Amino acid sequence: MTQVHTGDALNVIPEEAVIRGSVRAFRPETRDRIEREVGRISEGIAAAHGATAAVTYDRRYPALVNAPHETALAAATAADVVGEANVSTDTPPLMGSEDFAYMLQHKPGCYVLLGNGADGMPGGCGVHNPNYDFNDEISVIGASYWARLVERLMPAGG
Repeated sequence: MTQVHTGDALNVIPEEAVIRGSVRAFRPETRDRIEREVGRISEGIAAAHGATAAVTYDRRYPALVNAPHETALAAATAADVVGEANVSTDTPPLMGSEDFAYMLQHKPGCYVLLGNGADGMPGGCGVHNPNYDFNDEISVIGASYWARLVERLMPAGG
């Protein structure tokens, strides 16, 4: 839960409370279960206190799942640019939300992360962070990656 809104007056018990949040899951069946349980638990807690609950559950971003072939191609291309030792292919799943996930539901592809710096270094944190500072020096690496990927997929004279 990321928001709780319960009124504006300091001396009045609010008539209602609105609680909002975000749900993320890696598997669709887990999302289904969470949706059911959020409603069931909310209604049960409210009933136990003589209140009612109404749950609005908006499905947002699905899990982003990279396709194996495209991921191998992306990793090989990145290794061409920065060396194999600088490419991580065993990154654990992330709980971020990304609209590219919708595209990957219809077309195989790979979402690539370009390192911005180690933790503790300027820019070495996630983008949704007040301390984030884009590392301009990685622009050359990013552009080189995309150019090399195009060369692999669309070779000259091919």
